[in-house]
Amino acid sequence: MVVARASADVPIGDDVSHVEADLNSLESTRSAAAEIRGRLGRELPPLRCFAGNAGVQHTDDLTAGPEGFESTFMVNVLSNHVFVRALEDRITTGGRIVITASDVHFGDLRHNLGIVPAPVWKSPDVLARPRAFAAPETTAAGRTAYATSKLAVIHLVHEYARRLPAGVDVVAFNPAFVPGTDLARNAGALSRFAMRHVLPLLTRTPFATRPDDAGRHLADVVLGTRRAPTGSYVDRGHVARSSTESYDPAREHELWEAVERLTTGAPE
Repeated sequence: MVVARASADVPIGDDVSHVEADLNSLESTRSAAAEIRGRLGRELPPLRCFAGNAGVQHTDDLTAGPEGFESTFMVNVLSNHVFVRALEDRITTGGRIVITASDVHFGDLRHNLGIVPAPVWKSPDVLARPRAFAAPETTAAGRTAYATSKLAVIHLVHEYARRLPAGVDVVAFNPAFVPGTDLARNAGALSRFAMRHVLPLLTRTPFATRPDDAGRHLADVVLGTRRAPTGSYVDRGHVARSSTESYDPAREHELWEAVERLTTGAPE
């Protein structure tokens, strides 16, 4: 769903248009992005912001979309790139692009609580396909794919900040661990039960965020209520540094070149 708002003073829900898309499909994502682009300025007001908040986590590194891209990388990285490239020149001056990242990209116990393995960076062409990680049939491989995709998001935000039109900011947003959502819907019954009924207790500590609070923080970042320079990383309600590994201009350029090729050319 894309929400197009003429100004921050318009109450949410007054004017909402939606375009259906399967973000696990490159063709479907391209089609949705093109349709939204075509509506802007015709039946929709100018676009002020874009929130790339969709994300998936699988219990293996074998799941692929119709074009053969690994599903975690397709949804969390490539689909966002398609929308950013299709809409970047339609966003009004002073507008903002926000892509949801995750603190699991740090890869340490403080940020992943021992639940999600650390990211394992590889060539983007390898990451974009199934079986990028050891024991790809395991939950550990699926969660490694998730952590690595969120590191890729931050790399791309840094590169977008260098390349986007002047006057359009781009920010990576970390909601922290948000139990109570359907992110673990593909996990086993025990993990789903824990996510729904046990782990929400962590929201009473600094290690987790209630869904309502995560949504409020995201809205603040998207609408510019939370000030953040372009290319920055917002950890819930404040600007922070992302992991040391996430600052790598050479890797960021390589990733940009790869996602450009993968999303504009014909899949192999």
